[in-house]
Amino acid sequence: MPETSAPEPRTSPRTEPAASARALTKVYGADQAQVRALDGVDVDLQRGEFTAIMGPSGSGKSTLMHCLAALDTPTGGEVVVDGTSLGGLKDKDLTTLRREKVGFVFQAFNLIPTLTARENILLPLDLAGRKPDQEWFDEVVDAVGLRPRLGHRPSEMSGGQQQRVACARALVSRPAIVFADEPTGNLDSTSSAEVLGFLRRSVDELAQTVVMVTHDPVAASYTDRILFLADGRIVDELREPDRESVLERMGRLQSAAVPPQAG
Repeated sequence: MPETSAPEPRTSPRTEPAASARALTKVYGADQAQVRALDGVDVDLQRGEFTAIMGPSGSGKSTLMHCLAALDTPTGGEVVVDGTSLGGLKDKDLTTLRREKVGFVFQAFNLIPTLTARENILLPLDLAGRKPDQEWFDEVVDAVGLRPRLGHRPSEMSGGQQQRVACARALVSRPAIVFADEPTGNLDSTSSAEVLGFLRRSVDELAQTVVMVTHDPVAASYTDRILFLADGRIVDELREPDRESVLERMGRLQSAAVPPQAG
């Protein structure tokens, strides 16, 4: 009986990372004023995971997120989002990618004050000329617990409710990845827990991929994985974190960043 060769392995697009970077660098300024915000970062952000990015002030956290989210252009290296390399894309194509593949949640909510919660949530689809998937819209709204507030404007909602509207807006277009930049920075502890609980459920129940920049060990403890940055490099990683383990790693990084005192 003739031997049959094994079939060629086929890479499913769903097994690729939601976003990745290789040898990523970002340099600001020139000559003596040059600052290397990212210094050769390699990272894979897997689908269906909640990842936190942490590090001391000035470590490159926000710069890394902005480069991965196509909000900033790296000086060198490659960024791939949902299988598409960002290098060489024209502005129009980058805009389309950000609109269709990436969701954003910012510290400042960025809601339109004259629009209702429903209208704010659906705004990305309206701008793209796309009709909402009603079943998905209902699923997101119920997961975020906002159905009684859909007719309210931002001024009629608490900060936590406004941030949950922003989270729902980030998810309504079913992006490949959601980037959250200090999403609980303007919230009290109760509202923070509401928003973090929703982001956690969006990963567990809605199969979303979320990447969050935070300095808060409690916020980071909601995630599956933490990447620690220092001086523009990923220097440590922690899986299944809790508040104590995050504090311990952050303390270690802070100690390493402080120069020894002259004796």
